[in-house]
Amino acid sequence: MNRSLYVRGTMVEDGRTRELVIAGGVVADAAPLPSREPDAVGWVLPGLADVHNHLSLASPAGDHEEPAVRVRASASVELAVGVLAIREPGSPDDASMLLAGEAGWPRVVTAGRFLSPPGGYFPGLAREVTCAELARAAVGEAARSGRWAKIVGDFLGGAGEFVPNWPAGVLAEAVAQVHAAGGRVAVHAVGPEAVDAAVAAGADSLEHGWAVNDAHFAAMRASGVAWVPTLMPGGSQAACEFAAAMGFSARTQEWMRSALDAQPATVARADAAGVTVLAGTDAGQGPHGAIVDQITMLADAGMPVTAAIGAGSWTARRWLGLACLEPGVPADLVLYGADPRIDLDVLRRPALIVMDGQVIEPDPAFMVRD
Repeated sequence: MNRSLYVRGTMVEDGRTRELVIAGGVVADAAPLPSREPDAVGWVLPGLADVHNHLSLASPAGDHEEPAVRVRASASVELAVGVLAIREPGSPDDASMLLAGEAGWPRVVTAGRFLSPPGGYFPGLAREVTCAELARAAVGEAARSGRWAKIVGDFLGGAGEFVPNWPAGVLAEAVAQVHAAGGRVAVHAVGPEAVDAAVAAGADSLEHGWAVNDAHFAAMRASGVAWVPTLMPGGSQAACEFAAAMGFSARTQEWMRSALDAQPATVARADAAGVTVLAGTDAGQGPHGAIVDQITMLADAGMPVTAAIGAGSWTARRWLGLACLEPGVPADLVLYGADPRIDLDVLRRPALIVMDGQVIEPDPAFMVRD
């Protein structure tokens, strides 16, 4: 960019109007520039954020491609819809770690390899460790990835039911050791026992959490356990069809149907109770580029619209330790031609995407001409 970019934006988070001058890749508040019209005017976010996204899986590049190609193809889809921050809570490979250090891509926060016991996750995806090895492995993955480890808390057992992968004490010790080393832990937990254990352990995030209920809220709030419900398009019907294909028992499928049908209302109550609820698509199990669908489902569940947008933008970014358009920080923003708080579909039509101060995908329809 040869000159500064001047944006007059209404911040979606709080409705404030800011005059933003972007130069040298960073953003600053500035007085209106009397000799120049803004380059862009509209409603501004510090970028969308997907906190549960597996870039190496279900890539539009196809499973036959090398991991480095797969993650770039997936990240390109995310970037095009305005996703400027991605947390990958577990991966079958390390390709996203390389992407995390490259300019021009969404800011990627990785958690290294999935950790499960032998047979405790989808074949070939996880680094398999024993109970005795879990804590050391989790500390190692957190150090290797930059901060996060991902532990698979439960999976399909031989009787077609969800079975905890670890004794509660083993999981708690792993979380404690990662925390002592300065890291954070995401726990995949679906059934009641694994959810109870993850909350009791003080995991930093609970992924999916179908069995979360009101009794968990106080402990989650006190320990700072964020919930990433990864709400499913198609709801319980789609999940049960997948479960039937995997061999889950009829009894477990019935429990799943009941839990998933209740989940949206639980999400709304969790948010109202002060639990941090974040937007994650579980891309990799489904297609990439679906963050707006997730935000919409959170709002449809009963979260206030602004809170639902924040769960996939500023709230998620701050939780990840990323900047949100504070003066002097790298300039990441997405601008829209209308207020997405009135119509969430506006989020599907970014007018301007800026990453590290560089325009990624401008739309001339919303640009002010020189």
